Amino acid sequence: MEPMDIVGKSKEDASLPKATMTKIIKEMLPPDVRVARDAQDLLIECCVEFINLVSSESNEVCSKEDRRTIAPEHVLKALEVLGFGEYIEEVYAAYEQHKLETMDSLKSGKWSNGAEMTEEEAVVEQQRMFAEARARMNGGTTAPPKQPDLNPSLES
Repeated sequence: MEPMDIVGKSKEDASLPKATMTKIIKEMLPPDVRVARDAQDLLIECCVEFINLVSSESNEVCSKEDRRTIAPEHVLKALEVLGFGEYIEEVYAAYEQHKLETMDSLKSGKWSNGAEMTEEEAVVEQQRMFAEARARMNGGTTAPPKQPDLNPSLES
């Protein structure tokens, strides 16, 4: 019988992007070191197994607290329980850095103009994007429809 993971798929179904993992492996080693393809595959499988182990233990910690959503604290506790306590500080620092980067990218992303869109503005933007997509799909490059002035109080 094949081992099953939490969602009912076999462990062979779980994977990580090979190109990304290969890049990470190469970045961690000196430039003059080469890694055989079999060794890369083995490292990737070890990473998948580690993620499964931490995920499973995080789920156990979460369940013991009668929670339904695994939180970062559950992952940190799982690392401690599994004997990876020496990594907790570094993992937490990486998590904090990720939060900062995520917030920065959301604030400075192309969807942000310093303030949230109103529902009206979002609908207009959605219609404009639909029109552009239709034009691309039909092979034409028609100009997007003129956007109505949503803030008449700014008229001069």
